[in-house]
Amino acid sequence: MTLRTSTAAASLLACATLAVQAAGISDDKVKIGVLSDMSGQYADSGGKGSVEAAKMAVEDFGAKVLGKPVEVVFADHQNKADIGGTKARQWWDAEGVDMIVDINNSAIAGAVFTMAKERGKVAISTGALSTGLTNEFCGPTSIHYTVDSYSLGKSAVQSILAQGKKDWYIVAVDYAYGKVTAATVTDFVKEGGGKVLGTVYHPFNASDFSSFMMQAQASKAQVIALANATQDTVNSIKTAREFGMTKNLTFVPQLIYINDAHAMGLELGQGLTFATAFYWDRNDASREWSKKYQARMKKMPSMNQASVYSAVTQYLKAIEAAGTDDGLAVTKQLKTMKINDMFSQNGYVREDGRMVHDMFLVQMKTPKESKGPWDYYKILDTIPGEQAFQPLSKSTCSLVTQK
Repeated sequence: MTLRTSTAAASLLACATLAVQAAGISDDKVKIGVLSDMSGQYADSGGKGSVEAAKMAVEDFGAKVLGKPVEVVFADHQNKADIGGTKARQWWDAEGVDMIVDINNSAIAGAVFTMAKERGKVAISTGALSTGLTNEFCGPTSIHYTVDSYSLGKSAVQSILAQGKKDWYIVAVDYAYGKVTAATVTDFVKEGGGKVLGTVYHPFNASDFSSFMMQAQASKAQVIALANATQDTVNSIKTAREFGMTKNLTFVPQLIYINDAHAMGLELGQGLTFATAFYWDRNDASREWSKKYQARMKKMPSMNQASVYSAVTQYLKAIEAAGTDDGLAVTKQLKTMKINDMFSQNGYVREDGRMVHDMFLVQMKTPKESKGPWDYYKILDTIPGEQAFQPLSKSTCSLVTQK
């Protein structure tokens, strides 16, 4: 190398170093906000467990990035869009939060994604389920990380249709997630040559499912799809069993967290088939991390809580690689990375913000098959991410359609 080229190279390196230092870390701190349901129906699959997962990720990263401290804060959105939106705005506009994670309510996530787009801030939803987050609500700094109604519905519906069960009825929760999921299940059933004989909507956190199950039973359907979640799903199945419906009808929940399986117990839940993004006992990496989580929380992690750990870790890696916590720069970096950890193998973030990763078709074990506490699932199949998630060709995301 000549003196001239050596000097030029040194100058370029110095300029690059100065550029990174100029970008650097805003406020000399990286602040991560966990916006979750801390006290309601989704608290068990998110809530304090999501906060702990985020803290574990920060600790395992060394509690610093680019030499600056990383802090985790949290708030309860109470499943109310106005409360969740107000907290996100306060965090970003007044309290120096750089990234918001979890956001386990689709309506709130849509509002937060909109604000993230306006401010150039990072929002990673690990807990919301609406496909709208990577369609009409997509933005350059927003990522939908874990699952959505498309990925959950496709695998389970196709599996049941393959058994020759063509007549379906849908029991759905009456808000954004339930409506989108009901529509998605209907599409998959029709595409597979089946029929949806009817749909009934119930209130969020309903206290009595008797009338809804009676309508489902009266339809004479072979399959009852449950487009609800957590306690609503558990109570739907309990009511169906009380009515004797589980003996002759197939129930297909569109969302089951391991917390729900634990609440139901294997006696009630045995045989239920559904899709999930994470199971603690799937491989060595998932087992090792989950046992660390269990030691702190006294229970196994939901897929949401596991993906919070993954998302926070990958976010910090992206800051390190980008040399800044600027939202646009960090998200651009994330979209170049392969995501390999206890949650995902060969995952990646698409241009529409969808984190693509493998999904798993599982079935709840019988009591006799289980070897002990939390040994609840049999993995029946692995669905490659490219097959599990909505293809870009169907996307309405402006980042895709306006290219």
